[in-house]
Amino acid sequence: MKLSLPRIPRRPSAPGAAHRRGLSRRALLGRIAAVGGAVGVAALPLSHFLSQAYADANNPIPARVRDALRSAQDRTRRVLAGSRSHNGWETESVADDGGTVYTRPVPGTPLKGVAVRMGDVETVLVHLVRRFHYEVDPLRRGDVVGWHDPAGLARNGPESNLASGTAVRIRPGFYPRGARGGFFPQQEVVIRDILAELDGVVRWGGDDRTPDESLFCVDVRPGDRRLAQVAARIRGWRLEPGAGAGSPVNVLSGGRRKAARAVERRQRTTA
Repeated sequence: MKLSLPRIPRRPSAPGAAHRRGLSRRALLGRIAAVGGAVGVAALPLSHFLSQAYADANNPIPARVRDALRSAQDRTRRVLAGSRSHNGWETESVADDGGTVYTRPVPGTPLKGVAVRMGDVETVLVHLVRRFHYEVDPLRRGDVVGWHDPAGLARNGPESNLASGTAVRIRPGFYPRGARGGFFPQQEVVIRDILAELDGVVRWGGDDRTPDESLFCVDVRPGDRRLAQVAARIRGWRLEPGAGAGSPVNVLSGGRRKAARAVERRQRTTA
């Protein structure tokens, strides 16, 4: 005979238990959302907060960050001139004072230095000045001028490139603006060879409609890959014995003369 045990009824859930279980899930989801929100806030650009740093007294940005922002803004107002030079680079009101233009050494020359934009521009222009010194005519202290206050320059002309630190003048008193023929033919051959070696990223003012034979300017816009490539090649020469400025080159060789003439034609047509 099969015995059947009495069925024990399930204990009913305590009032509110299901509600508590729901609250627990919501609380968990709420915490996850809070963490996700915090991560999202952390991923926002700092400028999102800094734009309200002074207006919101309860802003969580530390005082030292606000001070750094204020210092950066003051430096920007002091350094940037609010315009662009003829070649598209930002002009600067000061040199050697918190901007991108600083006096840089020119190894192998008696120059105390030249104020140019640091980085690739510096590498290219310093190389040009060094080759000029070695192969065109020896330079003396004070013969090369770099950055110039934009207030004293024509804003729309090639000389405005001096204000962005992307140009140099070599002996401006020897080669006055508007005059041609300041260099001997053999010197001009070397200048053409230097420009070709730099793949035309530097332009000689002697090719402008109003000649300025002392002026050499970067002839590409900011971010142009050609400038970075030429600068990288020059830096590589520093590690290679017998290469770079000061190394012997035959500027009259067929290949070099062909390249020099091609750069000359291209730059003259864009004058």
